[in-house]
Amino acid sequence: MTQRPLPEHIAAQLRGAGGTADTAGQAWAGRNLGQGTSHTHRFPDDDGAAAPGVLAALAALRAGEGDESAVVAALAGARLFVPVVAEVSSSTRTEDGLVADKEADMALVTLRAADGRQVLPAFTSTEALTAWHAGARPVATDARRAAVAAVKDGTQLLVLDPGSAAPFVVRRPALWALAQGREWVPSYRSAEVAQAVQRAAAGLPGVVSASTAPGDGVAARAADGAAVPGGGTGPELAVVLALRAGLDRAALEDVVARLQARLSTERALAEDVDSLQVRLTAAERA
Repeated sequence: MTQRPLPEHIAAQLRGAGGTADTAGQAWAGRNLGQGTSHTHRFPDDDGAAAPGVLAALAALRAGEGDESAVVAALAGARLFVPVVAEVSSSTRTEDGLVADKEADMALVTLRAADGRQVLPAFTSTEALTAWHAGARPVATDARRAAVAAVKDGTQLLVLDPGSAAPFVVRRPALWALAQGREWVPSYRSAEVAQAVQRAAAGLPGVVSASTAPGDGVAARAADGAAVPGGGTGPELAVVLALRAGLDRAALEDVVARLQARLSTERALAEDVDSLQVRLTAAERA
């Protein structure tokens, strides 16, 4: 039987494979293609599994036995994986007419939130990262280092294990706290935030009292539909105004506008609140 010749484009690919150089003519000799080129670079004994402390904090949160501050506290000393992908920065055409990558850069993967803000995806394990993006390379880093890099890059959100059954969002104030190595207290539990809200509401017509509470966006939604009490995208703070009866629509709008203007000058709100909502309630009669 006469053997049919291979199509030229396949023959050209085979000529460029298995040789002493890559398709751009760069020799394979001397390159380190193993140890130090993957997530083992900074963590040589790392098996790629999720940190037990982080898993425990996430499990407690999902069971309703923990809160999101405990998850952020567990992340503070944990190793995470961030995904990078190769981006061709320069290419050339071989003698066989094939396009060969001449230079490639490794680029950190970022996402965009619904409100347009930049998001850094991070993963508790190599398995979680590969399930999300099979072509991405896992690079190990401690959570604080990842937070510092994100803040320097202008990234305001970190999402832990996107694409999993229950991803967890680390909002800007928590991300800043991680980067600075300090404890993070949610804004709805912050005494400074509560005091700032009370100052802003003082003297507003019709306002009987002002307080803070968890916002509607604190909770996240798991893949099975269950509500998880933390890790949502926001708003995470609710400013609750108790109003006397009898205010018309114009008066209500004026109160809210004046409150928001005052809140914008409060340092605690600027630093410790990622997003907020205003809830109007009727004051209880004495």
